[in-house]
Amino acid sequence: MQREAYFDNAKLLFIFLVVFGHLIQPLKQEIEVIDALYQTIYLMHMPAFVLISGFFAKGSSEKGYLIKLAKRILFPYLLFHIFYTLYYYGIGKNNWDTTLYDPHWGLWFLLSLFSWHLLLIVFKQMKPLPSLVVAILVGIGVGYVPFIGEAFSLSRTFVFFPFFLIGFWLTKERLFLAMEKTKRWIPALLLLTVFVISYIGPKIHAHWLFGSHSFQDLGMPVEGGIVRLLLYSVALLMVWAVFMLIPRKNYHFTRLGQKTMYVYLLHGVIIQYIRQANLLQLDHNLDTIGLAVIAASIVWLLSSDFVSTFTQPIVEGKITEIQKWNRQRHKKYTFKEKSSS
Repeated sequence: MQREAYFDNAKLLFIFLVVFGHLIQPLKQEIEVIDALYQTIYLMHMPAFVLISGFFAKGSSEKGYLIKLAKRILFPYLLFHIFYTLYYYGIGKNNWDTTLYDPHWGLWFLLSLFSWHLLLIVFKQMKPLPSLVVAILVGIGVGYVPFIGEAFSLSRTFVFFPFFLIGFWLTKERLFLAMEKTKRWIPALLLLTVFVISYIGPKIHAHWLFGSHSFQDLGMPVEGGIVRLLLYSVALLMVWAVFMLIPRKNYHFTRLGQKTMYVYLLHGVIIQYIRQANLLQLDHNLDTIGLAVIAASIVWLLSSDFVSTFTQPIVEGKITEIQKWNRQRHKKYTFKEKSSS
């Protein structure tokens, strides 16, 4: 697939929202604007991230695809699970579960990503609309299973799968056509409305937005399905709004969108240290601007060529970037020797 600046811009925005959301989470009880921003972000940022992952799953019919996918996803999962277990103990977070079937923090996404590709084997045999209806019903239905939870990321896998499936069925042509026909003020107004409602209205318990708990655990064993359907609707509208506003132009920062997996897997090192050391003690609405700058800096750092070069072996299971760095280093060294002789 030819690289489109639009999708790199989209991935960069969504990974920024992931980092920003994780950064502000401990402060949402202290600052009103952050509390509203947190709810607004969590209503749509993972559905959007999952949807765009589904969009790039169109090669799932290729021979040997699942084997390559297992190497690309399950290998980093095992490595980072071990790494974060040791890291958390090293910074004093001794209450973290160390079992492999209970993903550390953001690592649930890797297990779910692999599972979504497995589910595609069945769901892509159906027509788009029936497959989406079934996926939504399953996503709602699992909430009624009392023992489902974070183990193996099962709950999140089924809850967020409809968005992955929408991304899979979505075409670039339909997306760009919708952008051309949509007046920008409409999606902007929609997102602003959600933020205002989040600011002045009652807050939704965060566990509803995580998708990792049963309705029984959430205190709504009967009516939970209706709530999840409403959350699906809101999330889908917000994802549509954001996708309509993302620019198609290639900016100097657009290339950072190619390194979102590095940011996703590595940002926990910084965020968890900040939380454990209690480095952010803020209490003013304007502090939100500074937090956004910090989040953007984390994304920029972890997307840099320096970080990706030396972490590629554990993130992608490759050493091509290190080999490239060694060749360039050797050329410079050789050039200096010739120049001095």
